[in-house]
Amino acid sequence: MPKSRIRKKADFTPPPAAKQAATIKLTNRSWVAPVMLALFLIGLAWIVLFYVTEGDLPISSFGNWNIVAGFGFIAAGFGVSTQWK
Repeated sequence: MPKSRIRKKADFTPPPAAKQAATIKLTNRSWVAPVMLALFLIGLAWIVLFYVTEGDLPISSFGNWNIVAGFGFIAAGFGVSTQWK
């Protein structure tokens, strides 16, 4: 069986205007780590405080929904963590 010819592909060179547009300014995200850790700790403290006080604190009218509120803070911390670079 004869071997087929190998075709060389030309190297792609982007136009000069694209090089200028490729400059991306990175924003300073130094706020992400402290906010993320603060939300984690607030959520953890909320749940621990609920269990230690046998449901009287942080908000007694929430009842067992205090656990959901604590996990909500923790979930918000995970949401903020997606912005970390």
